[in-house]
Amino acid sequence: MSKDNTSSKQEVSNTDEFIKGIWRDNPVFVQVLGMCPVLAVSNTAENALAMGLATAFVLLMSNILVSLLRNFIPKQVRIASYILIIATFVTVTDYAIQAISVELYKSLGAFISLIVVNCLILSRAEAFASKNTVWKSMLDALGMGLGFTFALFCLGAVRELLGNGSIFQFAIFPENFQNWIVMILPAGGFFTLAAWLLIINVIQTRKIKL
Repeated sequence: MSKDNTSSKQEVSNTDEFIKGIWRDNPVFVQVLGMCPVLAVSNTAENALAMGLATAFVLLMSNILVSLLRNFIPKQVRIASYILIIATFVTVTDYAIQAISVELYKSLGAFISLIVVNCLILSRAEAFASKNTVWKSMLDALGMGLGFTFALFCLGAVRELLGNGSIFQFAIFPENFQNWIVMILPAGGFFTLAAWLLIINVIQTRKIKL
């Protein structure tokens, strides 16, 4: 096999590692992971985007460190070690958000700290980063992180648009628009998630048929 073919296959493989988390194996729309923050803080586009980026950062950094230390962490304490690594980066993120915007920090509340127990991050550390190179672990984390952020933003944008008539606090609908208050309440999270899951499933079903 020529070097060009090997390089091409490697490039395709790396691209697939990145893209899979955004669409094919999307953490929210396909794997249905991390539902607690997805439903709790996606009442506005700003909150959803902030939580998605915070989770993506923790996922990226923890994947890198787990991959670097994978040959040094004893199997008996691997889960505890992963949680310690994740908690370290969650603490960094917690203080960073508090320093950037106290208002945003209050809006996200305890859900920043709860990133520690987000099953998405722990599952990627155990299932992928602990078994692959740093580069592949980075691609996996970036793809999954962006996929999670994309899904959160989709929910947040729809809920804020219908619930407040705005996106990022910029008015979209006219003043006489009757806001759907239910969309910014907890029930609105379930309704919006169900609608998005239906749309994604229809799209994927049509792709399979084609």
